[in-house]
Amino acid sequence: MFDAVRNNKRIVQIFLGLIILPFAFWGVDSYFRSSGGADELANVGGSPISRQAFSLAMRDQQERLRVQLGREFNAAMLETPEARLAMLDSLVTQRLLLLHATKSGLTASDAQLIAVISSIPALQEDGQFSKRRYEQALRAQGLTQTGFEAKLRQDLTLQQLVQAVSDTAVVSSAAAERVIAIQLEERQVSEAVLRSEQYAGQFRISAEAVKEFYEKNRKLFEIPQQIRVEYVVLSRESLAEQTTISPDDIKGAYEKNSRNYVTEEERRASHILIQSPADAPEAAQNAARAKIETVLQQAKRNPGEFARLAKEHSQDPGSAAKGGDLGFFPRGAMVKPFEEAVFSLKENQISDVVRSEFGFHIIRLTGIKPGKVRTLEEARDSIAAELKLQAAGRKFAEVAESFSNLVYEQADSLKPAAETFKLPIRQTGLFDQVNRAAAGPLASNEKLFAALFSDDALKNKRNTDAIEVAPNTLVAARVIEVRPAELRALETVKAEIEKNLVAEESARLAQKDGEAKLARLNKGEAVAIAWAQPQTVVRQPMRGLAAEAQRVIFKAPADKLPAYAGTQLPNGAYVLYRILQVNSGTAKNAGDPRAQAQRAQLAQLAGTEDFNAYLAALRQRYSVKIDKAALAKGNSE
Repeated sequence: MFDAVRNNKRIVQIFLGLIILPFAFWGVDSYFRSSGGADELANVGGSPISRQAFSLAMRDQQERLRVQLGREFNAAMLETPEARLAMLDSLVTQRLLLLHATKSGLTASDAQLIAVISSIPALQEDGQFSKRRYEQALRAQGLTQTGFEAKLRQDLTLQQLVQAVSDTAVVSSAAAERVIAIQLEERQVSEAVLRSEQYAGQFRISAEAVKEFYEKNRKLFEIPQQIRVEYVVLSRESLAEQTTISPDDIKGAYEKNSRNYVTEEERRASHILIQSPADAPEAAQNAARAKIETVLQQAKRNPGEFARLAKEHSQDPGSAAKGGDLGFFPRGAMVKPFEEAVFSLKENQISDVVRSEFGFHIIRLTGIKPGKVRTLEEARDSIAAELKLQAAGRKFAEVAESFSNLVYEQADSLKPAAETFKLPIRQTGLFDQVNRAAAGPLASNEKLFAALFSDDALKNKRNTDAIEVAPNTLVAARVIEVRPAELRALETVKAEIEKNLVAEESARLAQKDGEAKLARLNKGEAVAIAWAQPQTVVRQPMRGLAAEAQRVIFKAPADKLPAYAGTQLPNGAYVLYRILQVNSGTAKNAGDPRAQAQRAQLAQLAGTEDFNAYLAALRQRYSVKIDKAALAKGNSE
């Protein structure tokens, strides 16, 4: 229990997927902050959602998608009316849940808070919670420990509320068995493939057909307009490269933040736990203490047997199988009685019985990792890099407007801006509006990409505006070459057209022949077909079996066998199926993994429906109002 709480706490995520905007780990926005009516996009039970809150949420979502999608990210995906409304609706859902949780007196416990914070990888060193990293992360976000933990407690409270609704979903046994019977049904099937290539010799493609296809589909044979672009990038990173930090500044930063360069002492311990909550009956506590005392005597007689005793007796599911090992941890990571005992022991020493809120422990100290102070020389490079970025961030804020004005005012060249801000002028290869690979970093920003293909950029070769493509990053570009669209000559594409026409006609003949054979088979007529060896087909995705083929196999009536089905595949082949046997879809035993998976899926679907109904009821109870006109106006501005 002790180790499981610290390292293996599972946060409910299933139904949070219903909410487009995730609950932000670094805190929920001030949900009940008041704002003026003119700036209000929605109202939940008297609690307004301001345009500012919406803009912050959109920006946060943009950054999450930018990280997740990388170069595939397209900012325009969030600028559609549907995406903006979905975002606002997600904020309404969050507000509803928090409002109801607050009115219901729900809150997350201290133990849950500790477990979640301790399990965050970014706050760990060597797999263990690091108080130093925790404090650094809070400072980097401009947060206090009290404020951050209060906001995180809100997040956990909302997750508990979601779980309380979703986990109570009930699916009747009869309904579950009916669905399982359908999903687990198996059919023994033989197939016969009529490949399209075998029909290719039955016709010829005329020169007139090729020319007709060419004339009707000229767009297919166009080489689109292509452009080559030069561009400059003003970013915090480019300014940081131009920034010099003095040794005195580095030394001052080191001294000011000296505790950031101190690694606290960490200790490794193993323990044996006999669970006994503080509110357990006295008789149960006495029994637990008697048991731990017996184990303690065995451990002190044979210290080398400690791991075996932990595996045999410990009731901590997270560490018992590992011989009680908890790994290394600093002060502040464990509950106080446990921590005091660990940091009072000598290496390999075994403690007396220690009482904590989890029960009775025997602790063995198995390792000591002394604290360490990074010297100024060791930290110099990282301090210098951080100070450069800080200085560059300030400078970027100062010069961004000047950069934008310069590329606009001297629109015939990027050279003035490049020289003024000491930036290199870079070039792309040729690219078009569909094939963007050669556009490099310019391809991922829709606003910039659209500007490059505007009349002003193409005809007048003027600079684009300085466009923000990422936080603290402005790009201005200029078209330096335009290659007009051109039509490929018929002679150069003739073979390609003939190949396509042959494939189309062959596929048509294969389908015609396959459907004729299928009709005869369904009438009971004898048809000369070479059937392959039977195979078992299930409803789950199968390698080598197209989804459409799977659908027609299970759609075929099974009251009279053999039954027949057929379908054309994307490659042009037509496939006939002979269904020889149908096996009942009942689970073989209670532990059948497929049946278990189907029951879990049904429960999840039922939980989704319950949760949606719950949200609908909350919307009625707290009176939700959404100003779609104000939302649309904000988009047009």
